[in-house]
Amino acid sequence: MQHKKTYTVEEAKRALENYCVYQDRCHKEVEEKLYKMGMIPQACEVIILHLMEHNFLNEERFSKSFARGKFRIKKYGKVRIIQELTFRNISEYNIKTALKEIDEKEYIETLYTLSSQKWENTKESNFYKKKKKVADFLLRKGYESNLIYEALSEYNQ
Repeated sequence: MQHKKTYTVEEAKRALENYCVYQDRCHKEVEEKLYKMGMIPQACEVIILHLMEHNFLNEERFSKSFARGKFRIKKYGKVRIIQELTFRNISEYNIKTALKEIDEKEYIETLYTLSSQKWENTKESNFYKKKKKVADFLLRKGYESNLIYEALSEYNQ
């Protein structure tokens, strides 16, 4: 039978410091990690407070780097980024702050680049079906529908 490792509060603090240093984390991720470690609620509060006081856990920093990363690397749109941050229980204020990290010009350029790449790679002879496939792809990426239709208006039969 396997025994689950038990942690003292100090061991858990060190483990979570390393967890947060490796990559910015949100409160939800830290809470889940503590739960998996089998920590009691009082210990979790002490550890989370410690991480915040020593700047290992910073929701604003997390949301900004999350928004930058998802946009630059995965090419996510703002709608998707807002959904992902909301899912992680990030405050409205920090979501707004995070979205300011995305340059508007770069955002539109990325949308147009994605739409033209997807247009070229979509094997569909019916013009309207092709347009729908590209639009659906961009909606899944999290771009605003008005911007998508603006971008797709460039393609004519």
